[in-house]
Amino acid sequence: MYIVEYTYIMPSRKPPLSELQQLFLEQVARLWPALKGSLAEVRKPCIRPNCPACKKGDKHPAFILSFTQEGRRRCMYVSAEMVPILRQGLENGRRLETLLCELGPALLREHRQQRERKSEI
Repeated sequence: MYIVEYTYIMPSRKPPLSELQQLFLEQVARLWPALKGSLAEVRKPCIRPNCPACKKGDKHPAFILSFTQEGRRRCMYVSAEMVPILRQGLENGRRLETLLCELGPALLREHRQQRERKSEI
């Protein structure tokens, strides 16, 4: 698992955010948690030697989160209480990916509008 390190950068005078930047930041803030991967329910035998369910051939449900790390597919077992949070994170991740795909054309349109306004002056 990665631990993200943050470095503090001294504030500098930046131009005000464009409407597109403000809209993007507002939308991204609403998409927490966001992650990319997949969640699957699997059935596994347990480690107890005399488990009646396993003796009958029934297996115990478990959840696995699959994701890519450094170009390789990884999996982690997930506790049942984390499943709703991870499902929301996966849905938010898909929404974030859609938002990023829409951002390119919107950024170009905004740039063209600004260029036209400058040429009118």
